[in-house]
Amino acid sequence: MNSTTIAWLRNDLRVADNPALAAAQRSGERVIALYIHEETIGVRPPGAAARWWLHQSLNALEVDLAALGIELQVHQGDPNVIVVALANQENASGVFWNRRYAAGERAVDTAIKEQLRAEGVAVESFGANVLIEPWEIATGQGKPYSVFTPFWKTLKQRHIEQPLDTPAAGKARSVRAVDDGYAEPHWAAKLSGHWYVGEKAARRTLADFLDYRVGRYPNERDLPDSDATSNLSPHLRFGEISPRQIWQAANMAADIAPENAGAIDKFLSELAWRDFSYHQLYHRCDIAKEPMQAKYGGMAWRDAADDLRAWQRGQTGLPMIDAGMRELWETGYMHNRVRMLVASLLSKNLLIDWRQGENWFWDCLVDGDVASNPASWQWVAGSGLDAAPYFRIFNPVTQGGRFDAEGAYVRRWVPELAAMPDKWVHTPWQAPAEVLKAAHVQIGTTYPAPIVDLKASRERALQAASAL
Repeated sequence: MNSTTIAWLRNDLRVADNPALAAAQRSGERVIALYIHEETIGVRPPGAAARWWLHQSLNALEVDLAALGIELQVHQGDPNVIVVALANQENASGVFWNRRYAAGERAVDTAIKEQLRAEGVAVESFGANVLIEPWEIATGQGKPYSVFTPFWKTLKQRHIEQPLDTPAAGKARSVRAVDDGYAEPHWAAKLSGHWYVGEKAARRTLADFLDYRVGRYPNERDLPDSDATSNLSPHLRFGEISPRQIWQAANMAADIAPENAGAIDKFLSELAWRDFSYHQLYHRCDIAKEPMQAKYGGMAWRDAADDLRAWQRGQTGLPMIDAGMRELWETGYMHNRVRMLVASLLSKNLLIDWRQGENWFWDCLVDGDVASNPASWQWVAGSGLDAAPYFRIFNPVTQGGRFDAEGAYVRRWVPELAAMPDKWVHTPWQAPAEVLKAAHVQIGTTYPAPIVDLKASRERALQAASAL
């Protein structure tokens, strides 16, 4: 009788550089790839936009696995029940997975590992979704890092393992559409016009970035209307490409084109921020719920439902903020510079709990990542370990003038302001009446007045933070 093994896939929806899948192939003549829509306390379910991406990604994965002769099974429910039941049903000799790092996820994995081993099933887990395991990098005192710069300096000196090749093909199977019964949001269909999903798309995206755009990355990555960023974040979030694959490809590109070495180093430092977020996730309490600086637990947040709703809908009257929130709603994505601006406005100028913003991003982002999303929000809100100082409050008007000087980003996402002159596109409420009339803009009617005074609210935020 042919031996059967199970590769339990989670945030690693790829066939190349997938140690769990490779181990299952080495250990069994028949391999089942398992994905579970988890319904378990302590494991954060994906947001609505991420569910859309996940469905497309599973369908792409089914095609790639079928070419290898590997069956993909998709289930929904409690993995404590499903994994063990499937292993028993298939008389599996081994179950393999790649590690994850949130406390609730680790607890689930540990319990399943113990149960399977007690029943005589071999179980092994692997590092595959970060550059270096969170417990394998520490300060000189043996403690977790709390500041990014020394973390990055140390990481650069460490050996990053080479990615694994695509596994050998078996007897190809027929492809089946994944019918997982997992509801996507009704509004998510529009996302298909903005993204290509799956492992092949991830590789093309990386190659395109390294071949054509990486040289512009250091100077243009903060310009939201530029195409200088990699667009790899959702592919990384679902593991359609691994950080090791990106690391290797980027270093090879630097060897081929030394003139881009500096730009590539900057790009890789941003990739390392993702590892740093996972480092924090692993070593701290739930960073989506608990401030990493305990004193922020006493922050006097405002209960301001109308302001929160205006922020969510891109109706704050502040063009850079509204452009970013509308980009998010339309595409499931937001440029990183603008993410900082909208997070700063919510958590500082509006003094609304950063967790409400983090939850909104989690639901709307296709790249809503269990580590990067809350770590980034805490960085801006000031409660993170390597956070922007509490007195750093981003001004969306000055930031707009600096990073969207001609207003192209604002005009794209806030068409009500399309005819505003460059001089006034970031401050339409200050424009002379004749300018507004010529641009067909009526403040308070066709476009809202600002919901907050930036100067006064900055002072309020400073007072609230300094009182902690």
